[in-house]
Amino acid sequence: MNIKQAKEEIKNMVLTYLAKDADGEYRIPIVRQRPILMIGPPGIGKTQVMEQIAKECGILLVSYTITHHTRQSAVGLPFIQEKNFQGRSYSVTEYTMSEIIASVYERMEETGLSEGILFIDEINCVSETLAPTMLQFLQCKRFGNQSVPKGWLIVAAGNPPEYNKSVREFDMVTLDRVRNIFVEADYKVFCEYARNQKLHGALLSYLKLRPKNFYRVEADVDGMEYVTARGWEDFSHLLCSYESLHLPVSKEIVYEYLHHKDVAEDVAAYVDLYRKYQDDYGIDEILQGRVKPAVFARIYEAGFDERLSVVNLLLDGLFAYFQNTFFEKNMTDAYFDFLKSWRKSMDSESNFKEEYERRLKVISEDFLKKEKDGFADKEEKERHQRLTELLKEGGPSGEEKSLEEAFVRSRGFFDEQRRRLEESEEAAGKALESAFDFMEEAFEAGEEMVVFVTELTVSKKAAAFLAEYSCGRYLSYSSQLLIGSRKRELLQEMKHV
Repeated sequence: MNIKQAKEEIKNMVLTYLAKDADGEYRIPIVRQRPILMIGPPGIGKTQVMEQIAKECGILLVSYTITHHTRQSAVGLPFIQEKNFQGRSYSVTEYTMSEIIASVYERMEETGLSEGILFIDEINCVSETLAPTMLQFLQCKRFGNQSVPKGWLIVAAGNPPEYNKSVREFDMVTLDRVRNIFVEADYKVFCEYARNQKLHGALLSYLKLRPKNFYRVEADVDGMEYVTARGWEDFSHLLCSYESLHLPVSKEIVYEYLHHKDVAEDVAAYVDLYRKYQDDYGIDEILQGRVKPAVFARIYEAGFDERLSVVNLLLDGLFAYFQNTFFEKNMTDAYFDFLKSWRKSMDSESNFKEEYERRLKVISEDFLKKEKDGFADKEEKERHQRLTELLKEGGPSGEEKSLEEAFVRSRGFFDEQRRRLEESEEAAGKALESAFDFMEEAFEAGEEMVVFVTELTVSKKAAAFLAEYSCGRYLSYSSQLLIGSRKRELLQEMKHV
């Protein structure tokens, strides 16, 4: 299965294993809660998926790469304990608590949460001295003399032997006690993930043109050459930072992330072209409805790679508009909910300012806990910061004599936020219509329009915008191009271009 299917399978396991009956007991006894053993090639997102599952399920995650551990850190250090048996004293070897088990308890103490996932990566690449410990862990859910706490689920991951010479095969006894999932690299699944994670547009565009370069592992006379999903995502972060600092990106820098000489050279050249197309075609002007005649003259003569690059540049520009609208809508909705709840809760006219400030404090405290527990991403942090700024600015000033006066003041600030939302929606709508104007003039209903409409359909932010904004041309093209035989014909044509 692909990584998306694996995520759903593991998430379903989490929900099932943590489900309780009327007496508060786990419906599936802990002894019957099999660990998951996920085997897949390196760099396809196994760790990333575990972080997503923990966040979506609201539980903790403790993650370890087991090859970094010794037997002592995994099992615990030995010490001599004096015990008495049948009137005689004996020296007995016991062990301190495993560092891994201790980390689980520490996370529980820090957060107040009692359930989570213990994720052990590279479990089948451990040293010979640690191998029996890993077998005990999978079979008995224990490290040494310490069991994994109740309410904690075990997921282990490893690489197939063709990717790592250190891999050890598990015996039948162990495999009969786990749920074994085999994961494969999948270009389409990665693109869906990458799009929503805002992978750099040049890389998304490149992968549409060269999908076979998404994941490559090859051996030649110079050693192993490889490109992984992790490499694309990490390089995307570097590329965005380099662009903000106006730094050049050489093929040597690309190779540090995409360890395949031909791919690295190809990507470096394409990134330069992508930047050049952005300037040459004037993407911002196209989205504002101001297209120079020379642009159409060039696009008519351009090859497929260049035409598809321009389409993706248009999509990058549009997604920035959609992202801004999505952000402003979140602000508006959260602001409205706060004011509505504040006014509804008031039982007297005397404490409206104190109640407003109390609620604002609760929002900040709840978010700080969420951030501490690891459930807040960068986008959520930005939204929280902006929301608290708006609420502080629009709160009672202390000069109001009644709740009604204070509410009128706050509603004025809310109306300003609502206007920002309306302006962002209007700008996004105009950009979308201008993009369709250009697409129709440049490509009519060709392959490029299929790509354009498809990306609008599968992007979450675009789909959210289109659910609110009625775009007749989007509906018409999506119906015409993305349904039935016409879709299959066009997609087949694209494969042979």
